[in-house]
Amino acid sequence: MDNGGFEMQEDGIANSSPQQFQNKKRHHSFVQDKKGYFSLLRIFLVCFLACLITTAIGVLILSLVYLGHFNTDTSKDTMNPDAEKSPSQDIKNTQYSFMTHLGKSKVFEFQGGATQWARFRNNPQDYSNDNELEFGTSINSRQSKMTVGTLRIASNGLRVPHWHLNANEHGFLVQGKAWIGVVDDGANTVATYNVTAGQVIFFPKNTLHWVKNVGKEDCLFILFFTTHEELKTLDVDDAFFSLPEDIAARSLKPQDNVQFIRTFQKQKEDQEINLPENLADLIQNVSYVQSENTSVWKYFYDLKGSKQFIFPGGIIQWARYRKNGVGLNDNEKIYSESLNTHEDALTLGTLRIYSNGMKQPHFHFNAHEIGYVISGCGQIGIAGDKPIPEFSVGIGDVFFFPIGTQHYIKSTCTEDLYMISAFCTGNQLQSLDMDDYFHATADHILAQLFLKKQEEFKKIPSFPNDQSLNLP
Repeated sequence: MDNGGFEMQEDGIANSSPQQFQNKKRHHSFVQDKKGYFSLLRIFLVCFLACLITTAIGVLILSLVYLGHFNTDTSKDTMNPDAEKSPSQDIKNTQYSFMTHLGKSKVFEFQGGATQWARFRNNPQDYSNDNELEFGTSINSRQSKMTVGTLRIASNGLRVPHWHLNANEHGFLVQGKAWIGVVDDGANTVATYNVTAGQVIFFPKNTLHWVKNVGKEDCLFILFFTTHEELKTLDVDDAFFSLPEDIAARSLKPQDNVQFIRTFQKQKEDQEINLPENLADLIQNVSYVQSENTSVWKYFYDLKGSKQFIFPGGIIQWARYRKNGVGLNDNEKIYSESLNTHEDALTLGTLRIYSNGMKQPHFHFNAHEIGYVISGCGQIGIAGDKPIPEFSVGIGDVFFFPIGTQHYIKSTCTEDLYMISAFCTGNQLQSLDMDDYFHATADHILAQLFLKKQEEFKKIPSFPNDQSLNLP
């Protein structure tokens, strides 16, 4: 850079004197220093600008991601009002794992009546709404071994002969009068009997049975089936029409052989609950006899006529197995042993809670519980493996208490709260009430647990009468 020619050439000056050269050189040095200063400033400004741009881009990207996530959640909530929106919403929605509005569910109508269901479905699209889906999923995932349904049969209507491939059936008649038929193994015994409101029926798995309304008002049954999978049922007419004509003829050997079989016509409508318009022309003589043999009591229990267990806050009656038949009459013993010999049988019980009464907190050692509210209204609370808010139940609602979960039921109407419950055990039901386990636990253990002085627990009284159903 000391070559003047280069410098002059660089500056584009053809001729200069030495003095001019020196002056020019000093001037050039100043210019170079100034250029260096501005170059550094330029570099600094470029770097600073780059930092600003990078920061702005980063902030923009984060904002877009946040807004996209927010809009996605918002759109989900808009499309599905029941979608999870917050931790409190999560807690609120858990109630539908333990209750469902059966009385408001889809009605399946037939010629002679209708059914409604609180059950698991293999196809999620078969549920009417998300709440029913949550309940069905809950009883299935917890392997409750129970499905609940209502069966309404019009006067003279018939729940046609059928059997269930994967469940026992227990029923409670809420209103009406029905004639029942049960055909056992090999048809050695056909048990027929009449039932009225408050009585219980029992049909073992794969046992052919029918239900005929023989009264003037509708029959209404609450039905419990011992499966948490989708219920599988086969009606006799469907089984018949699935056969080749010659097979049916060879089995029944009717007069006119195959020609007689060909006179049967499959109806377009499902005959599950049957009530033909020309019923009077079809039937001339009707007999609703009750079998005299003791086999009837294997399938029938007079629950309303059974012993009442009376408490300060209400009444409980049981259709259940009792070891050695303790406390049962001869007919009840037959039913009790019948339950115990069939796999996955249920215990049934009616619970009447007086107005303002309460079934105190308790849990069951050996059974899930599913119940149906027949009349009145109440509040239910459950203590399980996650927070569950107290929720209300009314007529037509079904509630579910998984095995081991503590639960209570309060009557909140001016009328009694009346319900029927099923427990998934054919053995003796085992339960424990809160007051019982408090009294059974040593005071010093309770004191250490609750951080209260031992003598404080003397304030919890013992009563001569069982307080399972109590009043304040």
